[in-house]
Amino acid sequence: MKMKHLIFLILVVFGTGLATAQVQFDAKVSKKRLGINERLRVDFEMNQDGDNFRPPSFDGFRVVGGPNQSISNSWINGKRSFSKTYSYFLAPQTRGKITIAQATIEIEGETYKTLPVEVEVTAAVDVPKDGNNADYVASENVHLVAEVSKANPYLNEAITVTYKLYVSHDVSITSQWREIDTPKYADFWSQNIDNQNNFKVYEGKYNGQDYRYVVLRTTVLYPQKTGELEIEPLTLDIPIDVQGNRRDIFGRRVMERVNKTISAGKRTINVKPLPLEGKPDGFNGAVGDFTFDVNTNKTQLNANESLQLDVKVSGKGNLKLFTLPTVKLPNTIEVYEPEHSESVSTTIGGMSGSITDSYTVVPQFKGTYPVNPITFSFFDPKTEKYRTITSKEFTIEVENGPISSATANTNSNDAKKQVVLSKDNFKYIKLDANLKPIAEESFFKSPLFWSLLGGPFLLIPLFILAGKKRKERLNDVEGNKLRRANKLAKKYLSEAKRNIQNPTAFYESLERALHNYLKAKLNIETSEMEKGLISKMLLERNVEAPTVESFISLLKSCEFARYASSSTASVQQDYSKAVEVISNIDKQID
Repeated sequence: MKMKHLIFLILVVFGTGLATAQVQFDAKVSKKRLGINERLRVDFEMNQDGDNFRPPSFDGFRVVGGPNQSISNSWINGKRSFSKTYSYFLAPQTRGKITIAQATIEIEGETYKTLPVEVEVTAAVDVPKDGNNADYVASENVHLVAEVSKANPYLNEAITVTYKLYVSHDVSITSQWREIDTPKYADFWSQNIDNQNNFKVYEGKYNGQDYRYVVLRTTVLYPQKTGELEIEPLTLDIPIDVQGNRRDIFGRRVMERVNKTISAGKRTINVKPLPLEGKPDGFNGAVGDFTFDVNTNKTQLNANESLQLDVKVSGKGNLKLFTLPTVKLPNTIEVYEPEHSESVSTTIGGMSGSITDSYTVVPQFKGTYPVNPITFSFFDPKTEKYRTITSKEFTIEVENGPISSATANTNSNDAKKQVVLSKDNFKYIKLDANLKPIAEESFFKSPLFWSLLGGPFLLIPLFILAGKKRKERLNDVEGNKLRRANKLAKKYLSEAKRNIQNPTAFYESLERALHNYLKAKLNIETSEMEKGLISKMLLERNVEAPTVESFISLLKSCEFARYASSSTASVQQDYSKAVEVISNIDKQID
């Protein structure tokens, strides 16, 4: 009977050991589909305690909370139940399908990984109402609005989109917001009116309530297509201070900071085509209110002298989006390609100023040349009619110079016959004379002769010295190894060096460079890059312990930079340290 009890006890203990040996390490998300203005909770759960927990990089998200650690350990009917959880709260940075990579942990010397989790981030969604919820209070008291000056403009008529941020008196914004989704303005010519971050606070109304607001940006748009066109939303990440439920020792409510993603929403405008009725033949797409002028700096000159003829359009409208009419002059006047100049400024009302085509005109023969009137047509959206402006006719008087053959024939009855020249006035000038100097210097015994003769002898010592230097360099094994190591380090760290003025981008590039270097040297995957394993493998390859510690310190700096800002000085120090560490490893590793 005692033997039966003993066998039963052994089976129970063995079965319990098998049960506890089954390790579970899972990643769970609060939702698989969320809006860009919502938050996602990610829990990494395990049923046994472990060490060296490493979260994924959370690409596509910003960590707004965590890691929060919770442990549950209980005994029920003699059975132990253990659970340990690391929780993170994430804010999506972009729309689309985003994969949360694997997390790793060590349990009893073994490394365990979670499975990747894919979530879908959609456009901004409505937030459930909860007066005690700080997120809801923030979303109800801060609004981003896109105001369009005209919803049904004509093609190429200016409209203005003004982005206003409304903030109620119940919350406050004390930190700078950040753009996470900037409109692209497809099918529009666009230009932003820069306020140089000088935000003036105004008092206004939003849905009948008193609000403060600032004008974040004003954008001038000229639609380039007809029909319904969409203006993409501007999306911001804004830190908002909200009154929380906790109170201080004086009974005042403590402010709680909430990061909200707020979108202005899409706007649709209906662009009307320009009317066909009354459209002039020479119309080239000008829309606005303009004046037109053709003038010259002089009307009397001699042949082969030049004058400047300007074709100028001034006013308000799409000045940069059409071409000026061309000037046509007689064939006996040489006209060069015009020089285009613009004096245009863009304000809230659109483009205004002037554009000019300046022609250089050179008459070749004596005579009187009329410049025919030039017409310019444009559509005025205020009157919804086309207008045509015609320039004045004027003449160019060429007083002195040869006459053309046509003019000579008309004057053949004159008592004094004029000299007639062809179009090629300078044909008689010989351009290639093939002249030779009278006294030629002999090459023999000249300075060039002695230079060519003695030059090679002077170069021999230089070649000998260069050969010795090259031989010494090749024999310097340690120096060559050091130079190769420094070159390799700078190769891996080239991307980090380009981002040295941006600490966040720098540490992301530095971490990738360190991982890529380990992949090349140790033949390991990114998922296996745990600090303890890296230290062990480097030490096994005869890398000195201080060098290994410096390498691990760099990896920790990269991880720390995800959650805390870094100064430019620390970035420079870490870059120099990375160059030195990679060079030392490359020299020491077997």
